[in-house]
Amino acid sequence: MMTNHKPELIEMTLITTNPYDFPMCSQGQITVASIDDKEELMATDSAIDILGFTGEEKMGIYKFTGAVLHHGNMKFKQKQREEQAEPDGTEEADKIGYLLGLNSADMLKALCYPRVKVGNEFVTKGQTVPQVYNSVSALSKSIYERMFLWMVVRINQMLDTKQQRNFFIGVLDIAGFEIFDFNSMEQLCINFTNEKLQQFFNHHMFVLEQEEYKKEGIVWEFIDFGMDLAACIELIEKPMGIFSILEEECMFPKATDTSFKNKLYDQHLGKCNAFQKPKPAKGKAEAHFSLVHYAGTVDYNIAGWLDKNKDPLNESVVQLYQKSSVKLLAILYPPVVEETSGSKKGSKKKGGSMQTVSSQFRENLGKLMTNLRSTHPHFVRCLIPNESKTPGLMENFLVIHQLRCNGVLEGIRICRKGFPSRILYGDFKQRYKVLNASVIPEGQFIDNKKACEKLLGSIDIDHEQYRFGHTKVFFKAGLLGTLEEMRDEKLAALVTMTQALCRAFLMRREFVKMMQRREAIFTIQCNVRSFINVKHWPWMKVYYKIKPLLKSAETEKELATMKEDFAKCKDVLAKTETKKKELEEKMVALLQEKNDLQLQVASESENLSDAEERCEGLIKSKIQLEAKLKETTERLEDEEEINAELTAKKRKLEDECSELKKDIDDLELTLAKVEKEKHATENKVKNLTEEMAAQDESIAKLTKEKKALQEAHQQTLDDLQAEEDKVNTLTKSKTKLEQQVDDLEGSLEQEKKLRMDLERSKRKLEGDLKLAQESIMDLENDKQQSEEKLKKKDFETSQLLSKIEDEQSLGAQLQKKIKELQARIEELEEEIEAERAARAKVEKQRADLSRELEEISERLEEAGGATAAQIEMNKKREAEFQKLRRDLEESTLQHEATAAALRKKQADSVAELGEQIDNLQRVKQKLEKEKSEYKMEIDDLSSNMEAVAKAKGNLEKMCRTLEDQLSEIKSKNDENLRQINDLSAQRARLQTENAFTQQIEELKRQIEEEVKAKNALAHGVQSARHDCDLLREQFEEEQEAKAELQRGMSKANSEVAQWRTKYETDAIQRTEELEEAKKKLAQRLQEAEEQIEAVNSKCASLEKTKQRLQGEVEDLMIDVERANAQAANLDKKQRNFDKVLAEWKQKFEEGQAELEGAQKEARSLSTELFKMKNSYEESLDQLETLKRENKNLQRKNETSNMEQDK
Repeated sequence: MMTNHKPELIEMTLITTNPYDFPMCSQGQITVASIDDKEELMATDSAIDILGFTGEEKMGIYKFTGAVLHHGNMKFKQKQREEQAEPDGTEEADKIGYLLGLNSADMLKALCYPRVKVGNEFVTKGQTVPQVYNSVSALSKSIYERMFLWMVVRINQMLDTKQQRNFFIGVLDIAGFEIFDFNSMEQLCINFTNEKLQQFFNHHMFVLEQEEYKKEGIVWEFIDFGMDLAACIELIEKPMGIFSILEEECMFPKATDTSFKNKLYDQHLGKCNAFQKPKPAKGKAEAHFSLVHYAGTVDYNIAGWLDKNKDPLNESVVQLYQKSSVKLLAILYPPVVEETSGSKKGSKKKGGSMQTVSSQFRENLGKLMTNLRSTHPHFVRCLIPNESKTPGLMENFLVIHQLRCNGVLEGIRICRKGFPSRILYGDFKQRYKVLNASVIPEGQFIDNKKACEKLLGSIDIDHEQYRFGHTKVFFKAGLLGTLEEMRDEKLAALVTMTQALCRAFLMRREFVKMMQRREAIFTIQCNVRSFINVKHWPWMKVYYKIKPLLKSAETEKELATMKEDFAKCKDVLAKTETKKKELEEKMVALLQEKNDLQLQVASESENLSDAEERCEGLIKSKIQLEAKLKETTERLEDEEEINAELTAKKRKLEDECSELKKDIDDLELTLAKVEKEKHATENKVKNLTEEMAAQDESIAKLTKEKKALQEAHQQTLDDLQAEEDKVNTLTKSKTKLEQQVDDLEGSLEQEKKLRMDLERSKRKLEGDLKLAQESIMDLENDKQQSEEKLKKKDFETSQLLSKIEDEQSLGAQLQKKIKELQARIEELEEEIEAERAARAKVEKQRADLSRELEEISERLEEAGGATAAQIEMNKKREAEFQKLRRDLEESTLQHEATAAALRKKQADSVAELGEQIDNLQRVKQKLEKEKSEYKMEIDDLSSNMEAVAKAKGNLEKMCRTLEDQLSEIKSKNDENLRQINDLSAQRARLQTENAFTQQIEELKRQIEEEVKAKNALAHGVQSARHDCDLLREQFEEEQEAKAELQRGMSKANSEVAQWRTKYETDAIQRTEELEEAKKKLAQRLQEAEEQIEAVNSKCASLEKTKQRLQGEVEDLMIDVERANAQAANLDKKQRNFDKVLAEWKQKFEEGQAELEGAQKEARSLSTELFKMKNSYEESLDQLETLKRENKNLQRKNETSNMEQDK
């Protein structure tokens, strides 16, 4: 209707095209992707026309639907300083009144002030806002329900064929057992329906199945599958069951949920195993009683069951519906027929508004069960694989539970043990005779059962898989399939055989034709050859010339022979004609005989089939009669036993009867005395009541006459005064009206102009309003989409943050290990370089220390190999660690994906990871041990090196050659290169540290944001707690008010009881005071009843406010718990960030310390380099001095040699 595909409907029903304007139709999903609402509207409209609804009825259907939508928009408010409801605007009520043909003011008055029948009088009753809203919703539901049922009846009338409905196909779709955290009356009705249908299923599948075996005479042990559902069903529907107690409580005006619960406990607790008292569970809704259903134990909450079961309609509004100007509404609400008997003047038949929900539900369920019992049902079971609605996931426990609750497992058990397939003997013989046709002889009568026994006995199958009944052969599961396969194989073989025979016959015919063609070809070839040979022979030419001359003589001869033949043929023809006539006559006679014989054969075959059917029927009846005979004999025996028991009981009862007769005689004497006294008192009471009634009637007549006279007198005075006032006012108003007419004529033109302007502005505003509404709709849709996107983004950001945190923690751990390994590598490299330098120095010593130098170099090489091996080992360990880390990450991802279903496996995997971590720790300890051993070896080598260095120093002192100086220069160059490499490594380190500082700043920023969010959440938690405290205070105040009202109510009840006792004791003695007391009592009673109703309404409203406040408190507590959980998570995150910050600070300080150490080392190296340069220059000076001394010595040597030569 709201698609605007038929605009006249929107104008007629006074609705808009926006579904969100009507809460009645916008609570769920508004549009469905696979359904076109415009096409559905046109199809529905055309279907209403096709089905023969009149135009008025069609308009009524649309109008009532629009009225139901408008019911949801009606608003009411509470009067100031009162609990009475009053309408908050009449726009929607006016629309409903127009659509339903009612007066909207009368409808609102009936809703807010309904008339209730108390005794024989009608009293106006006030309604609270919740009561009015409940009444409105009940009326809208009633209109829609009655309209729908009326349409169903009309459609059935139109589609009725008025033929016998012997067969039909029906589909019943039901929901399964409902077991929620909060189960109310709706769940009880659904579960009760499931209990009844499960009982029907069990009876049909198991009891009837086994009775079939018993009826057919198959040896079968009756199996009890534990399917008895009678306990729970009787508890719900028996005369003093849950539904009957509920209906009984609905009849009492003072009944409450607690009284209903107490009655249930008194009647069933401890007496019925299916009825239990629930255990209080934390975090779940309150449960008042538990029922042991077939699917499991269900806890039920009975809050509001009495109101739900009554489902009362406002009688005042229903009376308005009955007087509606729309005929269809008056048809939907027919007047309730009253009984005309004088004894029951006020009693009514149970109409639709008086019928309870539970009784209507049981009536419909009873109709359904009787309908099901008269059919042959087939059952389809739907199973839920998992509760998370994920594809490819099967929760075994859930599926097994459903199979067990649905009785499928028992069905499989009985199918395995029993015989699910069965066929009549005649059908089996006709279908499976092909398997071994030789067993059943043709043209000979044989009983179907014996034929089936012979046939199955001759086939190679397991003979324990079938049983023979009286009328059917029964098969176990799977055997019928094997028989079908064997039949298919046999038929395939027969078909191939027939095909082979047909092909052979056709090929033989073709072969004969081929042989004939061959012989014809041979003769033609022979003739052609002979003609070719004779063609040029001279005698042949002569023969050709003479041959025509010989033809004339031959023709004469031929003519004579032909005449003779013609005469013979005439004689033969005459004979054949006579024979033909005789044969035709014989043929007609034979055809008649043949037809007669065929008719006889047909009649005899029919008689034979009838005889066979009779025979089978007699056999069946014989079997049934034998079974009945057995049953009757068994019953006879039982009856005889019962008869014997009854005779014994009869004797006992006769003895007791004689004793009781004596007691009765005594009691009759006392009763006669009491009755005499009773009659005397009754006569006195009757006399008094008759006198009182007469006095009451006389007083009433006098008061009525007095009132009538007073009213007439007052009316005449009022009329006189009114007439005088009218004359005065008319003269005054005449002068005023003349002046006003002149003024109004001038203002009328102005008003017309203003009205035109207002209509223009109104149209503009309506257009703007429509545009604004459309834009609001678009904005709301965009808002919803953006909110969903925001939720998705928040969820993704939270996941990314958690991943970032995990990765940061892993990165920090790995960086730690990398730094440790780098430090270790640097230490080893320094040691290696030191050893290399020492080795270079040692290698350049003199020849007599060559052995020692070679040994030292071998040791150094061994140490270098060990360090290289250590590095390789470290690399291997690091690779293994990375591999383990990758495995760990993969396992964690798998655990996150299957966390709900694989919690046990998670614990195992965690244990395995713990073992891996222990192994890693052991490996780490081994590496540390190896490290200490290598340190020991390095210390030994360093001590050896020191000894060698001392020896070398001694040698250097003895002889410092130029080679030593050159080696020292080379070593200095190597050291300079090493320093350059160290400085470049430090530079790279500083760059990484700068990157780390940037990361630290980002983390600080994230921490600040988290702290702000935490503060906001803490503020929200404080405000929620404050609201919670306020709500608790309000709740306590409401409870105190409730207690005060209950006290007032108890006082009123006590006063009523006192007045009643007083009335009963003094009624006979004080006849005059009785009148006054009666009036006072009636007033007091009326006041007390009004107070009680007010108190009850207040109690109900307080209960509702209590429940609402409890719900709000629970919601707030949940919000507080969520906020606490979020705060705890934020605290955890803050701690983690603090830890990360502390680690980064520590790393930063360590980096600064390393930087300072590196700077110090650089300074020391620069000083050493300066020293080395000085020593180098000194060594050069010494070299030059040595050279000079050498030259001087050479000169001295030369001079000394020269002097020696001389």
